Amino acid sequence: MTNQSTIDKLIEMHMTPMADSFRIQMQDLSMKDLAFEDRFGMIVDAEYTARKNNALKRLIQKAELEQPDASIAAVDYGHGRKINRTLIERLATCEYITEYRNIFITGATGSGKTYLACAFGMEACKHYYSVKYVRFPDLLIDLQEARDSGRFKDVLKKYTNPVLLILDEWLLISLSEKDSANLLELIHKRRKHSSTIFCSQYWEEDWYENMGGKDNPLTDAIMDRIAFDSYKIPIKNIDPGKDISMREVYGLDPSQAQ
Repeated sequence: MTNQSTIDKLIEMHMTPMADSFRIQMQDLSMKDLAFEDRFGMIVDAEYTARKNNALKRLIQKAELEQPDASIAAVDYGHGRKINRTLIERLATCEYITEYRNIFITGATGSGKTYLACAFGMEACKHYYSVKYVRFPDLLIDLQEARDSGRFKDVLKKYTNPVLLILDEWLLISLSEKDSANLLELIHKRRKHSSTIFCSQYWEEDWYENMGGKDNPLTDAIMDRIAFDSYKIPIKNIDPGKDISMREVYGLDPSQAQ
């Protein structure tokens, strides 16, 4: 069997990186000094690395992160914000996912909640966990439309299947009774099977009332399923009088805006 025949078969079996590595070895005379096991290992490594990189690209694409360039290494701990750096670095290991625990990220508008959540999402992708980002208002609309059209179970899977779900703008709008029922179904199915990151401009102590409090019979059920299994990351300003939006920090220089 000729070398070209071997290369053609590898390509036919969708092992192009392995074929390319084999072709390079055939052209590199120095490779003849290496043992067969070493050369074969290098070829397998090329295929393995390519497949892992492709899998990562697919996970990032499917996650639909609001800020796909977010990185834990680039998290800004300055600009007058009080953030638990030790906790963030520990959670970046994705330990919370293996524990099926959630994360609450709270802070004022522009404090960097979405960036931090997306950075956690990127770390989860790098650990080859499936991730899904969605704005909370969009989630509620999607679930109710699915309920009305008889597709609720199928659409619900879109949000229950990912190992990590990021709910941005959590409680940005008030919950209707139908919204609460749909949300409870989602939260219940994800509990003890996956992890959820909740990003909210409201502090956790305000969530109960924002969900309707005692007037909403499902509020207790929802809070009971998320409050006790979650790590808390409140982003607070050291000096509220000098509050600076992170959008302003990373925004366009005024001198270049006109």
